[in-house]
Amino acid sequence: MTDDHRYTIMTVCTGNICRSPMAQIVLAKRFADAGMSGKVDVLSSGVSDEEFGHPIDPRAVRVLRGRGYEIPRHHAAHRIDREEIDRTDLFLPMTASHMRALLRMLPPEDRSAVRMYRSFDPSLAADGLGPDERMDLVDPWYGGPHEFNVAINQIDQVAPYIVEWVKNRLG
Repeated sequence: MTDDHRYTIMTVCTGNICRSPMAQIVLAKRFADAGMSGKVDVLSSGVSDEEFGHPIDPRAVRVLRGRGYEIPRHHAAHRIDREEIDRTDLFLPMTASHMRALLRMLPPEDRSAVRMYRSFDPSLAADGLGPDERMDLVDPWYGGPHEFNVAINQIDQVAPYIVEWVKNRLG
């Protein structure tokens, strides 16, 4: 990383309307609270273009606002593109399925920059879980308020560990 390059994190889910934008918003706030917003960019994308152009799911917006997070004025769901891949330092897929899809898009030399979002959770690491479905962030899409609350709880729980890990890498 050069002085003119901000460390870039990309949260990744299926359509970029629920989990990845929720994680993006939570992580951006956590990095800002840690005084790192000038050093770290947090972006989000999907591995599919099925929701292309759509805003953040209204159920995700309700949960985020309920926790006091600010919602960006504009969000247009999109599939991760080559330019984003080239500028990203850390990819955080929400599930093992997202991770597999993302790894197929990346050149071999970039694959070590991919870590499942929940892999930073020390309670999961202590269980010896690898990057498989047991580390998946819950999919709230077919659910209601309960599933969106579970998803935001999982995102919130892991966020401080990601911030600390990046902070240690940047020195």
